Amino acid sequence: MRSVTDFGPFRRLPRSSWPALLLAGLAGAAYAQPPEPAPGAEALPAPPAALPSVAEPPPMYIPDPSAADGFPGFRPFDASDRLPDWPRWFAGASGLVMTRTLPNGAATMQPVGGTQLTTTTGGLSWPGGVDLHLGRWFGARQHHGVEFIYWGVFGLDSQATTTVGGINAIPQAGGAQVDGMAANDLLTNAQSQQVSRADLVNDVEVNYLYSLWDRPEFLSRDPATPTRPVSLIWLAGFRFFQLEDVLTLSTSRLAGGDPLDFAVATNNNLYGGQMGAKFDWRFAPRLRFSTVPKFLLAGNAITNTSTLATASGTPATFTATGAPVNVHSTLGVFSWLGSVDTGVAWDVTDHWSLWVGYRVVGVGNIAQADGQWPSDITTASDLSGVTAGSSTIVHGGFAGVQGRY
Repeated sequence: MRSVTDFGPFRRLPRSSWPALLLAGLAGAAYAQPPEPAPGAEALPAPPAALPSVAEPPPMYIPDPSAADGFPGFRPFDASDRLPDWPRWFAGASGLVMTRTLPNGAATMQPVGGTQLTTTTGGLSWPGGVDLHLGRWFGARQHHGVEFIYWGVFGLDSQATTTVGGINAIPQAGGAQVDGMAANDLLTNAQSQQVSRADLVNDVEVNYLYSLWDRPEFLSRDPATPTRPVSLIWLAGFRFFQLEDVLTLSTSRLAGGDPLDFAVATNNNLYGGQMGAKFDWRFAPRLRFSTVPKFLLAGNAITNTSTLATASGTPATFTATGAPVNVHSTLGVFSWLGSVDTGVAWDVTDHWSLWVGYRVVGVGNIAQADGQWPSDITTASDLSGVTAGSSTIVHGGFAGVQGRY
């Protein structure tokens, strides 16, 4: 008979290991026999067999927009996106050959034998002039610019002479004398008369330029890569325009004697703001048609000076006052000016162009010497004041060269 402490197979194990063996046995029984759920409790659902896979995170690399796999919605960069590498400075010089229209002339003598001179007899010459300009483009795309322009025509003159004899000049000078002699003694029954004219034109401009598209000198010349064949540049700025005309009537009582000269010098000085545009059309790889219309609304500071003196310099004086016959008058009015340059440019290279064209400038509400011509000189009031309201057209051809650097 076995003792209580005799456990058969475990009798050889030390008593200190028995508790561990007992706990191991209880644990195995728990796994082998899961406990029954408590009354009224629902069993938990079994866990899923496998969790869904997690997507890989997007790459940290951002592709180059200029590469083939660029951002959707962005077109790749191309040559049209590059900033222009054109010359910024430009300068040009042209020669001018111009004339202008004349108003209705004033008579300078009473008719004699079918002959009568006027202030417009002989017409007007076609003298030369010069046109200079300098400018620069600004900004990354060179759409903004400034230009300075000067052009002028000098020696617009004419001359007409008659020697029919028995000439009564217009004006007469019943209220003036020369060296104690009545001026009319030199202006009546004269042997010869000469009418001469000397006119000039000056123009100064400072303009701001804005190019809507490409500059005209750099429009595409390659049919394989066509671009817009036209260019449009807006301009606005300040303009000063001067028109001066001087009429001189020389009357000689005796052949070879000292003639008596009556001169009228009228000067128009227009200044104000102007607007305009420059339109170019490239009709051949190196040729383009160009037109530049401008319009100026200006104040006009007019001066007029009338004098009577001998050709040697002896002044005539008013009989009543003894003052020299030398009357200066001024007048301020609003005038207008419109001009159009039309021509053809040949872009020899990207840096040099040649051009030829025609310029027309119309000026309105101005004073001209012909309109200040008196019929008689009695007092200073006969020569004072300025009569405005006439107009003229200055026109002629030009040819020149432009350089870009």
